[in-house]
Amino acid sequence: MPPISLAEPGRRYLSLAEREEIAILRATGQGVRVIARATGRDPGTISRELRRNAATRGGKVEYRATVAQWKAQEAAKRPKTAKLVTDPRLRDYVQDRLAGSVTRPDGTAVKGPDTPGLEGIEQAPPGRSALVEGMEP
Repeated sequence: MPPISLAEPGRRYLSLAEREEIAILRATGQGVRVIARATGRDPGTISRELRRNAATRGGKVEYRATVAQWKAQEAAKRPKTAKLVTDPRLRDYVQDRLAGSVTRPDGTAVKGPDTPGLEGIEQAPPGRSALVEGMEP
């Protein structure tokens, strides 16, 4: 098994610490709603976590935090690499096309895409940008 990441994933995903808390509470016989209140998560999130990431051992289904973390990390991986990463010819063509340096067989240039400028986009009022920079997604 690959090493488990200990980085905090943010509020969207459960962290290893939250998964350990779920495992402890579940082992003591607590229900989904009690676990949800203790962790500050929605009961549906806890129920889904217990259902998706349960480990089957000896025919018995039990929730183990490390197995759940590993399963979540595996599920989050992108299944394949992007085409522009694996094909250098395609990447070069796309870059040339975006730069407008591709020519047709008759020698005429193929125009690159029209990219609109920042016209019409207003700047944030003073002090507002500091608020936005301090927020986390």
